[in-house]
Amino acid sequence: MLVGLPKEIKNHEYRVGLTPASVRELTSRGHQVLVENNAGAAIGLTDEQYVAAGATMVAQASEIFARADMIVKVKEPQLPECAMLRPGQILYTYLHLAPDPEQTAALIKSGAVCIAYETITGPGGGLPCLAPMSEVAGRMSIQAGAAFLEKSRGGMGLLLGGVPGVAPGHVVILGGGVVGTNALQMAVGIGARVTVLDKNVDRLRQLDLVYGNRITTLYSNAQSVEESVLAADLVIGGVLVPGAAAPRLVTREMIAKMKKGAVVVDVAIDQGGCFETSHATTHADPVFVVDGVIHYCVANMPGAVARTSTFALNNATIGHAIALADKGWKDALRANPHLKHGLNVCQGHVTYEAVAQALGHPYVAAEQLLG
Repeated sequence: MLVGLPKEIKNHEYRVGLTPASVRELTSRGHQVLVENNAGAAIGLTDEQYVAAGATMVAQASEIFARADMIVKVKEPQLPECAMLRPGQILYTYLHLAPDPEQTAALIKSGAVCIAYETITGPGGGLPCLAPMSEVAGRMSIQAGAAFLEKSRGGMGLLLGGVPGVAPGHVVILGGGVVGTNALQMAVGIGARVTVLDKNVDRLRQLDLVYGNRITTLYSNAQSVEESVLAADLVIGGVLVPGAAAPRLVTREMIAKMKKGAVVVDVAIDQGGCFETSHATTHADPVFVVDGVIHYCVANMPGAVARTSTFALNNATIGHAIALADKGWKDALRANPHLKHGLNVCQGHVTYEAVAQALGHPYVAAEQLLG
């Protein structure tokens, strides 16, 4: 198969869909890989390294889209990239379609076979291609929140860890999944007071066993969310419904009652966000203020630590890329039900039910297209 690796064009996105090591895995199996010039240069992955791994360098992304049987990316295709996709071409990347009707319509129009990292499941449960970026984003959420609590950044001027004789800051984490667990690890590590909310009591028990009286765990409902958010200095939104729009747990009214200079970090923003006041921002302009509360809503948080994120992502995604290249998309999806869950849009149809429901498109089961 001819595999294409274009350079990412989203604002401040420096990650790359294939490392030279991943390219070598593909070329050693007889596949060809086209790589756009300087695709990984920003994170120290040189064109020479790609050539040594067996890739062919290409000057323009348009040539890659025109020639490749499968496009491997990191972030969702921007509209100019969607326009270059063609019927039957495989697109393997993050998509996050539920809150993005424009991208969904463009992918439907393209006729491409669009497989989303974030809905591929794992044999033991979970979302293995989403997990590494959730780990990164969860850890970064505490860094970002701590930075914007500084007075020079517009915050209330609070040190999350406190000092002897001064109380630490209060971090509230909505969701005890991968994002929440990694945020929790960082927040506890710097000495903050931490409250975690989740609807899964078994998950709260697990966290309590690990962290004991260093954290507070609460069952998530409207009352506990509101009380916790109003008492918080920093709120991390890490709630996920796979493939679907994130639930809006924190209302505009709650934001208005929060401490002035508090910070909210919406890690769920790529699925629409779990704060009613959220809208996506970029690394170039990461925050905005609503009712005196700083909102950090960068939709590609792991892009800020692009080298770490790229290697972590490739560890999770290369296996399925090899399967798609070796077998073609139909046989690969027939052979692996977990990979089949990644099929979101295919040949003009929406094939992921949560996306279809969120955006009002007809739902066509993947099995109907696999034959």
